[in-house]
Amino acid sequence: MKGKDFKPHIAIFGRRNFGKSSIINALTGQEVAIVSEIAGTTTDPVKKSMEIFGIGPAIIIDTAGIDDHGDLGEKRIAKTLDVIKQIDCAVLVIAENTFGDFEEMLLEKFDKHKIPCLIVNNKTDIEPLQKQTIQKIRQLTNALLIEFCSISDFNHDGIIEALKSTIPETAYQTPSLLKGIIGHGDIVMLITPIDSECPDGRMILPQVMAIRDVLDNDAINIVVKETEAELFLKKTGIKPKLVITDSQAFGFVNKIIPPDIPLTGFSVAYAHMRGPFDEYVKGAKKISELKDGDKILILESCTHQVSCEDIGRFKIPRWLKNFSGKQLEFDVVAGLAEIQKPITDYALIIQCGGCMITRKQVHSRLANVIEADVPVTNYGLAIAYMNGIFDRAIAPFMKNS
Repeated sequence: MKGKDFKPHIAIFGRRNFGKSSIINALTGQEVAIVSEIAGTTTDPVKKSMEIFGIGPAIIIDTAGIDDHGDLGEKRIAKTLDVIKQIDCAVLVIAENTFGDFEEMLLEKFDKHKIPCLIVNNKTDIEPLQKQTIQKIRQLTNALLIEFCSISDFNHDGIIEALKSTIPETAYQTPSLLKGIIGHGDIVMLITPIDSECPDGRMILPQVMAIRDVLDNDAINIVVKETEAELFLKKTGIKPKLVITDSQAFGFVNKIIPPDIPLTGFSVAYAHMRGPFDEYVKGAKKISELKDGDKILILESCTHQVSCEDIGRFKIPRWLKNFSGKQLEFDVVAGLAEIQKPITDYALIIQCGGCMITRKQVHSRLANVIEADVPVTNYGLAIAYMNGIFDRAIAPFMKNS
């Protein structure tokens, strides 16, 4: 399984009526974006999952013109700039040798968020790049610079090759939860509790992706509920190479899995694959230092219907209060929404496993947190810490972190 969160995210930026949507259509060979001579046709960032010949599946984000104006235009620009934190690669579209403050601001944003960039001079049939424009660009960036015409399809292959050269390899690579930890023929036990947050008739995404990852590593899956795990071990005498459980069952599972069998959690595995794992490990220890009145920020990476069993909004806050014995305050931010309060207001930030977003999105979201030296950890590591099995849960990944 390779979900949309593993596809490279590519966003198209530029001024209104410079042909951003036309370039998307040219790249895909389909009319997937609305094209008009009226400036400002694209009003909000629009994500499209598509196949780009020579690149493969990708998420293309068509953004509003960076030169929009008025109160509504300012809001559109803000949404366009917010996209930068979510992407693996940026395409900056220029035309008619127009390169000024808007383009310079975008390049500064790309550089700040470490986003590789490709610059495309569209409408080259009307006005090719001039020497002074190239010199101005080169004062700011060494990004690839491509001449293009979406109408005549001029240099179509060139822009594809430039994209392939610009997108980082990590955006294409299928990440592995367990590579280097398990191998051919190893038996892995996945303990998957079924609660109200698990969709009827289905398993949650981290469980499904873990099953596939075990298969991709040529290993063998055993999938059981927590109530049957001990019975299975006793009846079969099988000793798994690794046991992975839902972090909410850590306390129970830790008691029934022999100490000589490595044990970790789905969320811990995702923290290692997707997030700043060393920071998570360091941040978890802050839990023992919490004081009355401390504020904790819970970061969810998806939006979902909230139930009384919601781990981020109800269970983790309750467990933290019980573990610390302190009066704590909690804020929750869902999806990739902006954090409204100053980061330094918080004593600890706890990020979910991030199974629904990309590695780049997780790291971008937490960059300011780490820069501000605010402790940050992950759901699974926090739960393992509070259950007294922190060292056991992180042990499989320490040599690979």
